[in-house]
Amino acid sequence: MRRNRIKQLWREGKPAVGGWLSIPHCFAAEVMAHTGLDWLCIDMQHGCIDYSDAVPMLTAISTTDVTPLVRVPWNEPSMIMKVLDAGAYGVIVPMVSNRAEAERAVAACRYPPHGMRSNGPNRVLYYAGADYQKHADEEVACVVMIETPEGIEKMDEIISTPGVDAAYIGPTDLALALGLPPVMDNDEPRHIATVDAILASCKRHGVVAGIHTNSSKFSQRYIDQGFGMVMLAPDRVAMSNYVKAEAARLTGWSPMKPVGAPSGGGY
Repeated sequence: MRRNRIKQLWREGKPAVGGWLSIPHCFAAEVMAHTGLDWLCIDMQHGCIDYSDAVPMLTAISTTDVTPLVRVPWNEPSMIMKVLDAGAYGVIVPMVSNRAEAERAVAACRYPPHGMRSNGPNRVLYYAGADYQKHADEEVACVVMIETPEGIEKMDEIISTPGVDAAYIGPTDLALALGLPPVMDNDEPRHIATVDAILASCKRHGVVAGIHTNSSKFSQRYIDQGFGMVMLAPDRVAMSNYVKAEAARLTGWSPMKPVGAPSGGGY
């Protein structure tokens, strides 16, 4: 079976830096896959992406050694199993609030006797190899998101759940859970303290800590802190920020006033 690059990096004590895909097209995924990142996550929760989009995006990522992940819309076993069968090498599961929900996510990622995943790999056999079923439980990454009031309170029981490979922080939902404005790169003291507490819990239980960022400044901060999974750039933000920066360098012309939400978005 093809090795999971990010799990290999984690075994070696190295951080894995990734990107985020919310544009529902295989070419955008292929472009992002050729940037040198360690992993890419296809966002089926907040991105404009459904299953019929995700499969060709997984195929496009396969033109590189980048590890393909999918954030599923919810902690729903059938969707977790479906994206794994299609070639995702890990799932990011949102809004996990307690141990029972963490166990549900893990079970959907593992074949019996370690879980409840149904046997039916299809496209993943062409990506991973014919011996996929034999090694999938060790190579597939189960990543749970801690971003709710209950999840904050019960972070230790979630993170200590057997089979959880990483705990991932969505900074804006974490901020909302704390009664704060949904800021991505967040310097509010309570937000910092909660992020630090999740990282400390991950270290206690031997689980990788992951987090979303909106800038290389914060990505570097979290890598230096000991986060092993850091999201550097979403596709739509990278495209928007680049064009805005280049347009700002022009003289003798003024760009139109931007329409819509600020580039940070919500994760």
